[in-house]
Amino acid sequence: MRVLGVDCGGEYTGYGVVEQDECGQLRHVCSGAIRLRSRDALEVRLMKICDGLTAVIAGSSPEIVAIEDVFYAANAKSALKLGHVRGVAMLTAAQAGLPVVAYSPLSIKAAVVGYGRAEKSQVQLMVARLLQLAEAPEPADTADALAIAICHLNTAATLARQHVTTK
Repeated sequence: MRVLGVDCGGEYTGYGVVEQDECGQLRHVCSGAIRLRSRDALEVRLMKICDGLTAVIAGSSPEIVAIEDVFYAANAKSALKLGHVRGVAMLTAAQAGLPVVAYSPLSIKAAVVGYGRAEKSQVQLMVARLLQLAEAPEPADTADALAIAICHLNTAATLARQHVTTK
């Protein structure tokens, strides 16, 4: 299975494609971050995310897209902007004919680090270790996107062992 993980953000939107073979071995396919300029209009930033994710999907052929679930933020304006980015990521996946699954931040960290309240640096180090990368992915948004993909692969494998179907 090949999964595109997307970490939606206002400054960077991270992406990471991870593949898991029949033996359960994880393989890093590609990753990076779409850098957004705060001085650009919101619609321009959203278009840049759409274009970037469309290119990643075309170049890596994932079977499913995994994103972080909505969470509560203290700042309503930031939460609204994040919602726009998340909506564009979901729309881009749907336009490519890909299903979208969402995971809570606690689930993602627990799947990768083993602890739902892990620090970003711990997530970066574990992602590097799990994918046998020479260095921790930078920026942290890239590591988070890879962690989201790994979370889905772990969840899908567990559900398969329990004979439960997902999207």
